[in-house]
This record gives sequence, structure tokens and C-alpha cells, in this order.
Amino acid sequence: MGRKELERYFRKYPDVVTLPDFCQMLGGICDGTARKLLQEQLVEHYVIRTTYYIPKKYVIDYVLSPHYIEFRKKLKAKLPANLLKGGTGK
Repeated sequence: MGRKELERYFRKYPDVVTLPDFCQMLGGICDGTARKLLQEQLVEHYVIRTTYYIPKKYVIDYVLSPHYIEFRKKLKAKLPANLLKGGTGK
């Protein structure tokens, strides 16, 4: 799996996503899990007032990171396996 495949897979999302989209992009993780990733600075983001803004580029960076590779083994919600093995996710 590479950046180009993930860019194609996430093309329906805007360039900057909020927490609900971020949760969906990571396979449907819960709000609390997503907030924990952000609060632990594992995914670069911006906070304006009480809203998280995550550039799509940073979501892709995280999905390609060693942390996500280990983290996803513990998750019930996951990105499609064929996407992570080099498929197109279609």
C-alpha cells in the first residue's frame, strides 16, 4: 500500500477533515479512540475553539506510520485489508 492508493481511497473526503470524518477514514473507530490519537500527538492536527481539523495528508501519513500498523491489530474497526496489502480498496 502506498500514498497514491490511499489518496485514491480517501478522495471523497475534503482536504481538511473533522473528527467524524477522521473516525470514518480509520475504518469507523469511536470518537474517544480518535481523540486519544490526536491528544497523544500521533496525528498532526489543528484545534480551533473546540473543533479538531485534520488535513487529509496527515491522516495518510498516520495510516502509513509504524504506529498505525501495530495499532490496527488491536482495532475492531479497520480499513479494508486489501487496501493495506496493496490493493485499491475497491
